[in-house]
Amino acid sequence: QVQLVESGGGLVQAGGSLRLSCATSGRTFSSYAMGWFRQAPGKEREFVASISWSGGSTYYGDSVKGRFTISRDNAKNTVYLQMNSLKPEDTAVYYCAASPLPIATMNIDEYGIWGQGTQVTVSS
Repeated sequence: QVQLVESGGGLVQAGGSLRLSCATSGRTFSSYAMGWFRQAPGKEREFVASISWSGGSTYYGDSVKGRFTISRDNAKNTVYLQMNSLKPEDTAVYYCAASPLPIATMNIDEYGIWGQGTQVTVSS
């Protein structure tokens, strides 16, 4: 069973950058597609980005395209989310998730393993 632990969240000014990491345990990490989701207070959990098991394909939510980059290092069992040009509306708890599908997917229902989340706050 894969376990996920996010880190790298914090407080940043608008226009700044943060890099989130999601460290995983378990020897089957490379067979999972990985995703990042976020949830702001009073809102539903929202798709941010996903990456296939090989890293060969990625998808992004419309609100983060061109600003965020998802990547993975299967040798380190870690997936990353580089966030640039941050905006106050990016403020949310960010969650890492794993899908047993090998392909990247935006469908939240395909993700069965979740981390505990890390808070990202962007001040104006």
